[in-house]
Amino acid sequence: MSFAFPCGQDQLLDSPPGNDRMSHPAPHYRALATDYDGTLAHDSHVSPETVTALQALKESGRSLILVTGREMPELISVFPEYRICDAIVAENGGLIIWPAEEQEEVLGEPVPEAFVQEAVRRGVQPFSMGRVVFATWRPQEAVVLEIIHALGIEYQIIFNKRAVMVLPGGINKATGLAHVLKRMKLSPQTVVAIGDAENDHAFLDSCAVAAAVENALPALKERCDLVMTKDHGAGVVELIERLIADDLQSLGPRRPRKQVAQAQTISS
Repeated sequence: MSFAFPCGQDQLLDSPPGNDRMSHPAPHYRALATDYDGTLAHDSHVSPETVTALQALKESGRSLILVTGREMPELISVFPEYRICDAIVAENGGLIIWPAEEQEEVLGEPVPEAFVQEAVRRGVQPFSMGRVVFATWRPQEAVVLEIIHALGIEYQIIFNKRAVMVLPGGINKATGLAHVLKRMKLSPQTVVAIGDAENDHAFLDSCAVAAAVENALPALKERCDLVMTKDHGAGVVELIERLIADDLQSLGPRRPRKQVAQAQTISS
């Protein structure tokens, strides 16, 4: 059963995309893909200053893609301005939302009933379920892994700091973003991405420029092209300001790390 899109709200963007973009030259980096918790948001919420920066990004002719592990009902409850996004990759890649069209695409199978029953029997608490994801918290990952093995299902565990997400094999933020970019006819080489945690590695590696907010995990910072001087939403604002100022020309030509790694593998 799909969630209901809220209606009758005073949303930040009511005009069709592109109406106020005509006066700007086409940028090389045409989209920003950003994580939500720990990146765009601090303590679940996005500051008014950050929302203003997102509006400026859109007005510069660029698209905004939110890439999050959250389920949509909870995301809407903490981020009522979600319609500012051109697309939302939710449930860590399992669900795609097109806010302007009020449409969704489910990219995986629902959580097996046998898995849920076994999780309840073994006392996994608390947990939530989306269209595709089963979400809980540390230290439940050991029990969850035992259930996956006992049922013999092809599922994976993905971490986001203390959060534990269970998804079908092959689904992650990168696969969800790839689906969105294909429909939007955007090349990964024109996308800048920013995140903070373990589950952001995949989609950051698939974009031309990978950035980390100041509060990101050290392992993520080490793999990024840019590490912002500010944390959470202020770091995203910092990146947006640089994008608008010079289209990140100071970085020179960039290619997604995933493409570079594949090319090196082939050449060796």
